[in-house]
Amino acid sequence: MREIASPCLTERTSIHLGGKAIAELLLESENDVFRLKERQEQLGGRLFFLGAGTNILAADGLLPVILVRYAAMDGPEIVGESEGTVFVRAGAAVPLPRLLRFCAAQGLSGLEGLVGIPGSVGGAIAMNAGSFGCEVGPHLASVRFYDGTQIRDAAGAQLSYGYRHMRLPGEAADYLVLSGTFSLTRKAKDDISLFMRHNFFEKKSKQPVTAWSAGCVFKNPAPDRSAGKLLDAAGFRGKALGGMMFSPLHANFLVNTGKGSAQAAFDLMQMAEEEVRRRFAVTLEPEVRILS
Repeated sequence: MREIASPCLTERTSIHLGGKAIAELLLESENDVFRLKERQEQLGGRLFFLGAGTNILAADGLLPVILVRYAAMDGPEIVGESEGTVFVRAGAAVPLPRLLRFCAAQGLSGLEGLVGIPGSVGGAIAMNAGSFGCEVGPHLASVRFYDGTQIRDAAGAQLSYGYRHMRLPGEAADYLVLSGTFSLTRKAKDDISLFMRHNFFEKKSKQPVTAWSAGCVFKNPAPDRSAGKLLDAAGFRGKALGGMMFSPLHANFLVNTGKGSAQAAFDLMQMAEEEVRRRFAVTLEPEVRILS
């Protein structure tokens, strides 16, 4: 286990916002999880399991948290095949785009709808990442995770997931994903690559994929009701405050223009929530994870 003192969240989140944590603990093997509690007691503060930081909005100032990241780069690799299903295992630290490229190169279909989503495999599992009608949950054969006490394995049938939510078996509200095994099917490589290219360019035309953002800031209130459309109708497309802005390309993307602060982000979010509630009697729920 490696340790970094006083890490800055601006350097660990895709939106480039946030103050400093107490420390960052980088786990280099699964067994490192059993050293966490002792080190937490020595440092003080609470543990916060962090992936690639692509859906995190961290507050400014000194934060009473210890960042924990699983840093072992395991896989992706094919670990089995049965009755037309191919099983691919990837460690939590593996970038999601790397997993998708591996699957495309191997002619394995199921996850290609996730193209254009940044972040890590662990984060994608924890958030049940989804796009273009594809979600992580239905393709999980199993998940290996640390529940705060022990390392456990859960079969896909034991998982409970929904819109941007994944619950693993047990009582732990928070957990650290160590790896996931995905159930995929064989398909022509060219078909997979063509589908991925089409989806990526469609996403790029409608979303600020290269901007400093944390992705969609609010959850869609219903399958047929888009948070982006509500924000647009409420006048928040392109609305800016203190270096933060709702993207002119997609109203549900909160963007740091380079001089933003977390406080400005929170203020702008609150303004948007209040206006959407006033106009449409809809309460928006954050999709980003708030770290304070």
